[in-house]
Amino acid sequence: MSENLAGTSRFHEPLTRDNAALLLVDHQIGLFTGVRDIDVATLKHNVAALAKAAQVLDIPTVVTTTMADGMWGPLVPELVEVLPSDLEVIDRGTVNAWDEPRVRRAVEATGRKKLIIAGISIEVCLAFPAISATAAGYDAYAAIDASGTFSETKRTAGLLRMQQAGVVVTDYATAMVEILADNSDPKAYEVYGALDMAFATLVGQLSSAYSKNG
Repeated sequence: MSENLAGTSRFHEPLTRDNAALLLVDHQIGLFTGVRDIDVATLKHNVAALAKAAQVLDIPTVVTTTMADGMWGPLVPELVEVLPSDLEVIDRGTVNAWDEPRVRRAVEATGRKKLIIAGISIEVCLAFPAISATAAGYDAYAAIDASGTFSETKRTAGLLRMQQAGVVVTDYATAMVEILADNSDPKAYEVYGALDMAFATLVGQLSSAYSKNG
């Protein structure tokens, strides 16, 4: 019974600014051309917003590519634009990002045990490291709408495999809002601005209008 309770509490422990890190895997131009399960413009928006909100909340971020000088090309410009200029992108040859020692060391260096992951493709670049991180003792969260793949079949297979392995499936905005935790936080408007959700933008505009009108 105690083992079951321990396993359950792992999923109930919230993401916070002290326990979470972000891993972005292979958001590269060449891979984006094959994405079919989500609109490409929406995917670019979501991953850039995820990275930007993580910076507002001071969430350590690890970014990796696969053979960026050859097979799949560089990161999409929308993501590059919001990443810190001094952030090292780890380029690797391994299929599973977790099999690259530099990636594991970078994640370990954050000191965080909850790992939000997004990648292209869902069933490989997201699922493989998420499952491996879970096996290594991390709580892995798959940001599914900041990830994409090449067919609905691959999307479904990747989601099922991750869930079977104990990976938590979430979306980019919910993970960051969970970390924010309090809408009265001084950074709340900046976080919602970074997330750039249509309804949140409207709420901000309404709030601004009410404050101006007393």
